[in-house]
Amino acid sequence: MSAAAATLAFGLAGTSQAAAPTLREAADATGRFIGTAVNDGLLNNSTYRNIAASEFDSVTAENAMKWEAVEPQRGQYNWAGGDRLVQFAQQNDQLVYGHTLVWHSQMPQWLQNGSFSNSELRTIMTDHVTTQVGRYRGDVQRWDVVNEAFNEDGSLRQSKFYQQLGESYIADAFRAARAADPNAKLFINDYNTEVRNAKSDGLFRLVQRLKSQGVPIDGVGFQNHLIVGNVNGSAIQQNLQRFADLGLEVVITELDIRMRTPSDSSKLQQQARDYRAVADACLAVSACSGITVWGISDRDSWVPDTFPGEGDACPWDGNYQPKPAYHALLTAFTDAAGDPGGPGEDPEDPEDPGEPGTGSCTAVFTVANRWATGSVVNVTVRTTQALNGWRAEFDLPSGVTVANGWNGGFSQSGARVTVTNAAYNGTVAAGGTFSFGFQTNGGAAQDGTAVSLGGQRCAAG
Repeated sequence: MSAAAATLAFGLAGTSQAAAPTLREAADATGRFIGTAVNDGLLNNSTYRNIAASEFDSVTAENAMKWEAVEPQRGQYNWAGGDRLVQFAQQNDQLVYGHTLVWHSQMPQWLQNGSFSNSELRTIMTDHVTTQVGRYRGDVQRWDVVNEAFNEDGSLRQSKFYQQLGESYIADAFRAARAADPNAKLFINDYNTEVRNAKSDGLFRLVQRLKSQGVPIDGVGFQNHLIVGNVNGSAIQQNLQRFADLGLEVVITELDIRMRTPSDSSKLQQQARDYRAVADACLAVSACSGITVWGISDRDSWVPDTFPGEGDACPWDGNYQPKPAYHALLTAFTDAAGDPGGPGEDPEDPEDPGEPGTGSCTAVFTVANRWATGSVVNVTVRTTQALNGWRAEFDLPSGVTVANGWNGGFSQSGARVTVTNAAYNGTVAAGGTFSFGFQTNGGAAQDGTAVSLGGQRCAAG
């Protein structure tokens, strides 16, 4: 089967049909983000840059925010790469996923080979977290605070931090991050944890301990570096759900699905089914807030250098052409959203419920209390169609920030505030409502502020 035929098999090709939405448009209609890892050195490639800007609404620094890049000499910081990513995201109305603060790998030589007392090492770690998170306060919505802390048997990895500081280094890193940016969502992230096994069980027990100790952890990232033909979507969904049941946000953070090269039509079709299975697993769990694919094009992937003889793991091929895997992701989101721009549907057909928008939702934005430096706000949204996960957005006046919120997950970039459902209120029946509230600092919000649902503005209620 040709690549074109493979595309047709997923129902998204054909010149007579309406243009399909972008990935970010389709994902947004489900209340979720779709992100990609960005290679800082490729941002001056116009094709790469245009895909990153148009198809994704979240970006993760592939390497530019790791410790060796950010603090190559102790106390001397290089923000160039991280700043470029944040600027790119702001230019393209994207979220930023910070990766990563504390990791056993890609540490600068002064840290990797240095000899420090336990107290000095702890201070080095928390100072680094405080400085980096503080630098991007308000600009980075999610952080991988601790990355790859586990061995395959579920025990904690014998990293430099664990060997000297024990398990407490994890809690200290999270507390430092929360103090540096109270509004950023804080995650622990690992690989080979996408299904239930010894490693994910160890991670689950750790997260339970952290929560019982009051450690400010908001979510768990599951990398999903997978192999074609070896993807169990049902098992992924069940594992995501058990972490969500702890009251946590869950995210697919580094999705790629590699194969033995060269590829052929059969492998590409299986890869597409596997990408679809992972997307469906996330879409079935209301607390799964999004998916990040680890790279755009096969030509730029990390996989061949790490797994000789394997590769072709990304949604775009080496010529930056979308593969069946891309169309499978797109179909997963459009199917979940009931997108009117899908195959064979008329986007102007009033019988099609479409995505939430003016006429499909109403919102009441009420300032319940105000004072000189803040306010308390309650928001109620009514939707005419059933939702499985939601994402609401609105703008606050200049200088006003969200201090804390309830009944949702809050992030803020400039004036724009994004609220996603909590684990317990993501499912809303047609004609039903959901509500959330928050407190502001730096001034008061305004009654009647416009609210968008799924990227479309709601009517005033």
